[in-house]
Amino acid sequence: MQEIIIHTDGASRGNPGNAAIAYVIEGLANHDIEFGEKIGITTNNQAEYQALVAALSAVNEHLLSDYNIKCFADSELMVKQLNGQYKVKDMLLKPHFDAIIDLKNKLVAKGNTVTFTAVRRSDNARADKLGNIALDS
Repeated sequence: MQEIIIHTDGASRGNPGNAAIAYVIEGLANHDIEFGEKIGITTNNQAEYQALVAALSAVNEHLLSDYNIKCFADSELMVKQLNGQYKVKDMLLKPHFDAIIDLKNKLVAKGNTVTFTAVRRSDNARADKLGNIALDS
């Protein structure tokens, strides 16, 4: 099974405030895919979720089957919610949560595996940098 590594980050200056999403995808193409963009005014948690939705959507558009897709984010809350350890209580997060679960199910139906892991911010530096560049632009 081949491996795809996804690092995502969402950032909000103010909470809510000006926000951006970013991701890095390794293993999908002959080169790493890097993406970052402003998304308007939102909370940090919403931005974290939107970043993962965007990354999984990009993977789903290009991916066939037999991949182990490992998603890493520095939002422990989001990862624990996606892994079923915490309930999603914020109704503004629920649509993003549902979108991620739907994308995960589509990828699994194609014969892939999808995992979500929390990492320290220092282990998510590339995605964090892309998010900050987007916020500063």
